[in-house]
Amino acid sequence: MARKQALKVYRTPIGFHDAYVAAPSQKAALEAWGSTANLFARGIAEQVDDPGLIEEPMAQPGVVIRRSRGTTAEQIAALPPDPPKTKVPKAAAPKVSPRPSAPPRPKPSRACLEAAEQALTDAESQKRDALEEITRCESDLARDRARVEREAQRERDRLQTHIDAERESYEAALREWRG
Repeated sequence: MARKQALKVYRTPIGFHDAYVAAPSQKAALEAWGSTANLFARGIAEQVDDPGLIEEPMAQPGVVIRRSRGTTAEQIAALPPDPPKTKVPKAAAPKVSPRPSAPPRPKPSRACLEAAEQALTDAESQKRDALEEITRCESDLARDRARVEREAQRERDRLQTHIDAERESYEAALREWRG
């Protein structure tokens, strides 16, 4: 039986968020993040031990949990200032020769998409019709069952009355025979 590895929680920054994942190894964490580069070797990813940060990832192993790194205002304040705009003198601007324009491409046809959507609509309609027919059949069967049970009960009552009468007649004949 294979030994199950203990889970560890790893973190890497993704944009304005940190991505956390509970995985048995750094390689498994990289796979969960979809990374082909070793973020751990580059110092971008790390193992996390803080109980407040590992609780949610440990509850969902292998699932990437995203958490914002601060408020929107804090993130905007951390952005570098805009670089100064430099004017390029018109004489120094490279001249770009216009490309010959290609003829406009035709708009793609929606015919295949519409046919697929119609096929789905038709299939759902057929399913709905089949279920309605089944419901009707179930209703008919329930009525038939109730009718058969009523008729069987009436026949049972009739036969029980006949048995009771025959038993009474037999017992009377038996009493008379014994004297």
